[in-house]
Amino acid sequence: MEFLDFSHNTALVIASIMVAIVAGFTGLTLSKDLSKQSVLRRKVSIAMSAVALGGGIWSMHFVAMLGIQMPVLFYYDAAITLASALLAILIVGMALLLLHFRERTPVTLSAAGALVGFGILAMHYVGMAGLQLCRAVYTPFGILLAVVSAVGLCMAAFWIAYGRRSNRNILLGTLCFGAAVSAVHFVAMAGTNFVAVPTLNEFGPAMSNETLAMGVILSSFVIFGAFLWMGVTFFAPTAPVAAQEPFEAQLPKAGALGENPAPSAIRIPCERNGVTQLIDPSQVAFVRAEGHYTTVYTKDAKLFCSWPITEAIKRLEIAGFIRTHRSYLVNPTQVNHFERLKDTGVCRFAEADLPPVPVSRSHLKSVRDALGL
Repeated sequence: MEFLDFSHNTALVIASIMVAIVAGFTGLTLSKDLSKQSVLRRKVSIAMSAVALGGGIWSMHFVAMLGIQMPVLFYYDAAITLASALLAILIVGMALLLLHFRERTPVTLSAAGALVGFGILAMHYVGMAGLQLCRAVYTPFGILLAVVSAVGLCMAAFWIAYGRRSNRNILLGTLCFGAAVSAVHFVAMAGTNFVAVPTLNEFGPAMSNETLAMGVILSSFVIFGAFLWMGVTFFAPTAPVAAQEPFEAQLPKAGALGENPAPSAIRIPCERNGVTQLIDPSQVAFVRAEGHYTTVYTKDAKLFCSWPITEAIKRLEIAGFIRTHRSYLVNPTQVNHFERLKDTGVCRFAEADLPPVPVSRSHLKSVRDALGL
């Protein structure tokens, strides 16, 4: 078996790395602050983020492949090339759903990172299977090194970017994601050889480098456009600036001098079947954290709330709720009895359908005091 000599175009190698970094920034920024959005908007943002990250993986790979120079003419199978892009987007989308619709634990972060790593690997090797008139030959060590690079670097990227959703962490996670995508490609290519194949083995229509370049230029243009859009708003304040009231509206109204406006009643916005219901806190037994959102338990319902646990604590402690655990807020008026378990405890409710709520050791004294024990 005679292997072909091949080399890389330096300019396209640099361009491919830039595409990976830009796609990482765009995708990770699109998925920022999703806990404050409705379920529908969250799903749309996740879909856009998956397209940015998955499309960036595909674009980086094929920008680098356009820079490969071999002594033979070769083509790409259009169907397999397209399938590799869809595969990357699908797998990245699954990882993002895991991060934004499940409780974000170390296991979740690691699983999402590993999933994206395998998505990069799948895209790379499926994309390489689309080569026509030459065939890639892999070594076991090269494949193993690519797997370790993909999984390790992607896990690091998601641990950094999602450990704390700050601008600094997103930028660091972007660099890790760009390094992961680039490293997988070039580490895998370092363990790859090519042999000439005399005939086409088409699954779909053959596509030349020129045709592929047009598709890659289009996808990269979209990614860079989204990058500029997200870059402009990256450091903008998350809270909208209040509009300036007209001068007349700032004047005190007759009879209002010396009066303090009554505070507005607290209501919990919960979603059911696409409809937002405002629940009175007195009807709520407890609230449980679920990653970037919370689940609200009443005596006869289990409802979704877009508040993260920090927002729920800030609003509901005013209404008398107490924190029993890092993931739980309890309405003490709904507690039927308290059970002490060595250094921890459990709050139980009169309704049999409501699950018990754990009380951690650090909150045990404050819970007992609030319950008058």
